[in-house]
Amino acid sequence: QVQLVESGGGLGQPGGSLRLSCAASGILVSLYRMGWYRQAPGKQRELVAGITSSGTTTYVDSIKGRFSISRDDAKNTVYLQMNSLKPEDTAVYYCSVTMYRSGWRDYWGQGTQVTVSS
Repeated sequence: QVQLVESGGGLGQPGGSLRLSCAASGILVSLYRMGWYRQAPGKQRELVAGITSSGTTTYVDSIKGRFSISRDDAKNTVYLQMNSLKPEDTAVYYCSVTMYRSGWRDYWGQGTQVTVSS
């Protein structure tokens, strides 16, 4: 059984930083495509960052240059370093893993709230 537990969210100031953590169990994050989604009120959930088993990273344009996804294989944890925060970054952030269950799809944790406001 796969479990993804996000943490590190909270209140951030515009221009500030937060680091989100995704502690995984049931999988080794080094062997899967992992990612971070976010869902803002009234908006669709979007994939903001992904990292493959080979370490290749991808980002949505709105966060390029500000956020960075990484993983610590020893801790079996995926991170999202969020810098230069903007109010539009306010959302619930979900860690994801891509797995096959009657088709390939992303599975998410419970999410952690990030609020960016002055």
